[in-house]
Amino acid sequence: MERRAHGGFAVTPPVVALAGSTDPAAPLVVLLHGRGSHEQEILTLSEHLPPAFAYAAVRAPIAEGGGYAWFANRGIGRPVASSLRATMDWFRAWLDSYAAVGRPVILVGFSGGAAFAGGLLLDDPTRYAGAAILYGTLPFDAGVPVTGERLAGVPVLVAQGTQDTVIPRELLDRTWDYVRDESGALVTARRDSAGHGLTAPVLQAVNDWLAAL
Repeated sequence: MERRAHGGFAVTPPVVALAGSTDPAAPLVVLLHGRGSHEQEILTLSEHLPPAFAYAAVRAPIAEGGGYAWFANRGIGRPVASSLRATMDWFRAWLDSYAAVGRPVILVGFSGGAAFAGGLLLDDPTRYAGAAILYGTLPFDAGVPVTGERLAGVPVLVAQGTQDTVIPRELLDRTWDYVRDESGALVTARRDSAGHGLTAPVLQAVNDWLAAL
């Protein structure tokens, strides 16, 4: 019988697409797609990022809208806490079996994948060597700690579009303020005159940020 998590998805290993270095010791960049998308779409980002890294694009576990989602939500950018917990535990089970302890792991998430990356980082900041929160919000009020100095010393890139009408502006502003002023992270932050989509300057910024790590 198929076992299912409390989040309503099959508890099976994720579908993962790989690119970049095949060295098992190379820093691992985990690419997390947006709601309704899939792993092959976000894997194309690796073509614009440093080739010395290993890239793993993971398919979210919840089928939605012809694609997949990381959690059930109660509004755009507002995860259901129990669903987020179930999918984070599922992801960690995969990651801990795939990447040996001590191997640097960097999260790069877009939109819904940014919220998921933020949840993972806030849940266990010591597990990750950094995270890029691209055109998304942190998962506030969803069962993960968002306290002062929670991300002390962790490199975090946050990128937002000033014309983004998908993620509520209140959540974008709250993310911006928390990461820059409260989290204690080593922050790289940029806002561009763009909507809800990755632009060439942002891809270059991610490339430069990874190279600096």
